This record gives sequence, C-alpha cells and structure tokens, in this order.
Amino acid sequence: MDKILLHSCCAPCSVYCIDTLRSEGIEPTSLWFNPNIHPYQEYKMRRDTLLSYGESIGVTVKVLEDYGLREFVKAVSADIDHRCAHCYTIRLGTAAKYASEHGFEAFTSSLLISPYQNHELLKAVGEKMGERYGVEFLYRDFRPGFREGQAKARELGLYMQKYCGCIFSEEDRYAKQIAKDKLKFGE
Repeated sequence: MDKILLHSCCAPCSVYCIDTLRSEGIEPTSLWFNPNIHPYQEYKMRRDTLLSYGESIGVTVKVLEDYGLREFVKAVSADIDHRCAHCYTIRLGTAAKYASEHGFEAFTSSLLISPYQNHELLKAVGEKMGERYGVEFLYRDFRPGFREGQAKARELGLYMQKYCGCIFSEEDRYAKQIAKDKLKFGE
C-alpha cells in the first residue's frame, strides 16, 4: 500500500501511528480536519503543532480548515452524551471522501490510538465511510502504543492537550472538580 491518508486529531496521537505505518513500509499523508475541537486557541495550537511536527519528520500535512463551533454544537446539542458518534462520522467521513477524491488507496485515523475513544464505534464508522466513498479503511489497533507515543511526544516537546477536543469533553475533564465546587458553594 503506497498511498494512505492518516486523519490526525493531533500531533501526539499521530506519533506512534506514523512510526508504525512507516515500519510497515507505508508513508502516510496526514489530514487535519477537526471541527469538533474548541475553543479556537486549542484548535489552533493542535493544528499548528501537527504542521510543525509533520515538517520536522517529513510527513505531508493537508489542512481542511474548519473551526466549526456553531455547527458542531448545533449537531450534538440534542444528545450531548452521545456526541462522539457524530464527531467520528464527520471526521472519518471527510477523511474517506478526501482520500477517495485524491487518489489514496486507503485511510485510517490517529483516533485509533486512544484508549479513551469508543474503539468499536470508530472501527464501524471508518468501515461505513470507506464503503460510502469507495476507499479502504485501514484498521489498526494502535492502542498498545499509546503510552510509548505519548512519551515520545513529550520528549519532542510537542503540545500535549488535556482533553479529547470538544468543549463538552473539556467539561468532562473537570467533572469531579465541578461536583466538589457544588458541594462547597451549594446550588
């Protein structure tokens, strides 16, 4: 497989994925399309870190610029607790479409490295989007390399985000503190 598109959610999650693909003789092109990441400064930091990392290791990074705060919130507001399905669908669907339109043999995603993501749903959505756009979804369970990739990202001084990306996952990150504050200050 010569031409593969790697949907990249961020540089730290891409490190191990790129290393693994290269060890298999696959040279990926990275795609930045993450309209779920908020607020804007977080979006910009992750995008710019991926661009810088790609340049430093000789990986082409394609950017589909879409800071989609309003569209994302509108799309998930009726069912915030199940927002990930929408998020996976828009990102992997866009990656599959881009791969199909630009002559890639297959696509995959750095989301597959995270032990915090719904891996089975990611796989199902990737396969569905691949079928829809006529391009292979290259499934890899990158999770065993999560800690190794994160350690390498730290060594390289890459920006390390503290939450998945959407504003609701940032809220989830502080759930325990929010609950403590409610007890402390009352409702």
